[in-house]
Amino acid sequence: MQTAPKRIIKAWAMYDWANSAYNLVITSTIFPAYYTAITANKKLGDSVYFFGRKFINTSLFDYCIATAYLIIAFLSPILSSIADYKGNKKNFMQFFCYIGALACCGLYFLAPEKITPSITGLQNGILELGMICFIVAAIGYCGSLVFYNAYLPEIAIETDQDKVSAKGFAYGYIGSVILQLICFVIVLKPSLFGITDPFLPSRISFILVGLWWMGFAQITFKRLPTGKALINNNNRSWLNGFKELKKVWIQVKKLPVLKRFLQSFFFYSMGVQTVMLVATIYGSKELGLPAETLILTILIIQLVAILGSYLMSILSGKYGNLYVLSFCIAAWIGICIGGYFIQRHSPLQFYILGACVGLVMGGIQSLSRSTYSKLMPQTKDTASFFSYYDVTEKIAIVIGLFSFGWIEEIAKTMRNSVLVLIGYFFIALILMIFTIRKFTNEKMKQCVNVEI
Repeated sequence: MQTAPKRIIKAWAMYDWANSAYNLVITSTIFPAYYTAITANKKLGDSVYFFGRKFINTSLFDYCIATAYLIIAFLSPILSSIADYKGNKKNFMQFFCYIGALACCGLYFLAPEKITPSITGLQNGILELGMICFIVAAIGYCGSLVFYNAYLPEIAIETDQDKVSAKGFAYGYIGSVILQLICFVIVLKPSLFGITDPFLPSRISFILVGLWWMGFAQITFKRLPTGKALINNNNRSWLNGFKELKKVWIQVKKLPVLKRFLQSFFFYSMGVQTVMLVATIYGSKELGLPAETLILTILIIQLVAILGSYLMSILSGKYGNLYVLSFCIAAWIGICIGGYFIQRHSPLQFYILGACVGLVMGGIQSLSRSTYSKLMPQTKDTASFFSYYDVTEKIAIVIGLFSFGWIEEIAKTMRNSVLVLIGYFFIALILMIFTIRKFTNEKMKQCVNVEI
């Protein structure tokens, strides 16, 4: 096998360009700020009713994302197994891409004037409809990534996977920043477009994300190979997806380095993904920062992350993936400590913290994906193995977000929720140290066997 031609690699990376706009605009910047603004009201304060139950608005936001990840964690082993055996990864990528993009467009209908706070929690069904679209968009995003990630070992040999993985993340950061800037102009300068409704620019941004996602994904879908079926058996049950997942789990247990790595990955994913998903709401609600500051901070994070992704790739080539990942985890501990002590109405502190996040955010994501690809055994069932990887990450996100939102509801402040994330990162760092020890011992055994 050899690495695929450049046009295939670029086409693969372009899907990061296409879907990262969702991750930036919908989960990280404009939608969280918009959601916080329209759900705050004089009657209920920061509380909302969702299908008759009262929630803190930001906790509901966390729970909705967690629900989406829980659903995709259940679906991915089924879908990835089918994709491996039918050889149609691209078809599943397209399906999840389109439902996710259309759901982003559906967020346009979450209009503040239609949300009427009520003790009965009915709210004309608009909030419920909007959050369902929010959940479906997240499912589309995560679902398509299961199959996108599974392409990596098929299009790049092991020595090129770090570089190709970093290329994907870099494309994602560049593409998302471009659309973010377009939306940024619309939101902050609506008069340039003759818009007088203060909430309409944000809603237009949601439609732009959906169109951007579907539009640029066509480059990927046109050039990526469909794949070949491994087994031609039309009688396979959907339950076989879980059987495939169990097979992967049995293999992982026999691979001590991979097992330790996934344990560490599980805990630091609780922290990394939660920070990325709640950063804007934390800055808006807990720190009292304006939307302009929040959006600019996220842009700083994205731009620095481009540098960070390539920097960590270079460092991994010099020091090894596991050592660089250990550094990234330690850096995340410091970032969370800084986030806990940051003062209200302190834009400069938030900008500095954002730059630190960007430096390690892209690196830890890119290296995690390529490290797993290197540590997993040689197999043709790549989608099943990456399904296991994705299920591990999604369950971690579910636990991270639910614990973050639950602690906020109890303590009435997000700062105490940050303490839990510090604990997750600390456990991950210890497990990564054990991973390095296991890896070193395995290498020493191999050397001894060669000498014998």
